[in-house]
Amino acid sequence: MDNPEQPQIYLITPPSLDLASFPDTLARVLDGADVACLRLAMAGSDEDQISRTADALREVAHARDIALVISDHVLLAQRLGLDGVHLNDASKSVRHARKELGSDAIVGSFCNNSSHEGMNAGEAGADYVSFGPVGTSNLGDGSIADSDLFQWWSDVVEVPVVAEGGLTTDLINTLAPRTDFFGLGEEIWSTEDPLATLKTLITAMT
Repeated sequence: MDNPEQPQIYLITPPSLDLASFPDTLARVLDGADVACLRLAMAGSDEDQISRTADALREVAHARDIALVISDHVLLAQRLGLDGVHLNDASKSVRHARKELGSDAIVGSFCNNSSHEGMNAGEAGADYVSFGPVGTSNLGDGSIADSDLFQWWSDVVEVPVVAEGGLTTDLINTLAPRTDFFGLGEEIWSTEDPLATLKTLITAMT
């Protein structure tokens, strides 16, 4: 994932989804907005269900030249031909994932609100670091990643950074000069028209 001047959109799937309808909804969103990357972030550990979902979403994403990464499942990322993995244990698994997936794979690391873990993840070979939640969210342990963290990171560190969790138009407007990507998931999927909601949030960047 590149480090652009204006933040790009990094979509995150719902924790549970209807495989009969979600790929079509996703396709509509991807066709209507500029999306840099998609993360499959399913809850649970049903390997068959996760694999079937990954296959379906990979087809949608790759048809549009959009990378698909999966949360935590390094072996599945490898076996299913996905573009990489998003790790939720901060810097702990980055070296292992990089070794397993190779230099071309995307390896990302969620570091809650810890700049120290973020630095460790970057040094271990992460392609990007994700901080959050930035607003009210069930993500992480309830602590907030504030705008000062993103400002410091953008001033000091070259590794691209993702802001995610509890994003609102106001937060996006505040963080746009300080982050490389916005990780958007529940913010759009929980609404009646995900694409319209996404476009509203994108507009808030400026």
